[in-house]
Amino acid sequence: MWVEELPSVLWAYRTTVRTPTKETPFKLTFGTEAVIPVEIRLTTLRTTFHKEEENERQLRLNLDLLDETRERAARRIALYQGKMARYYNTKVKLRRFEVNDWVLRKVTQATKDPSQGKLGPNWEGPYKIIQYYRRGTYHLEDRHGKKLPHPWNAEHLKKYYP
Repeated sequence: MWVEELPSVLWAYRTTVRTPTKETPFKLTFGTEAVIPVEIRLTTLRTTFHKEEENERQLRLNLDLLDETRERAARRIALYQGKMARYYNTKVKLRRFEVNDWVLRKVTQATKDPSQGKLGPNWEGPYKIIQYYRRGTYHLEDRHGKKLPHPWNAEHLKKYYP
């Protein structure tokens, strides 16, 4: 049952290095890397050369440095977010239309005629742009001058060439 696996899944999540921070959530919370359960049962270098007083000193030092570790992680997150934003901005295609341009509107699940199935048209129209609203949204009207009730995002429009 999935409930029995939850502690293992959470342990894996908390001890895996995250890309934006380059740290584990465990380290950002407790200031030190976790000792995995396998290391406790088996003899490893980490457990063989374990010295209690050295461990206590290192834990205190790690706790003192925890704020610096978190600040470093916050800077890495900011850099990562900037990198992701730059990547997104290079891939996004800006569609700009002018008032009185003719466009086609994408047929969505909400506007699709169920009787046509998957062979129905993907675009409908043409529609005339009557107003630029904000940030890529446009008010449209059909050929007969009937205004559509809601604005449409440029992502769902494409230029119509009569």
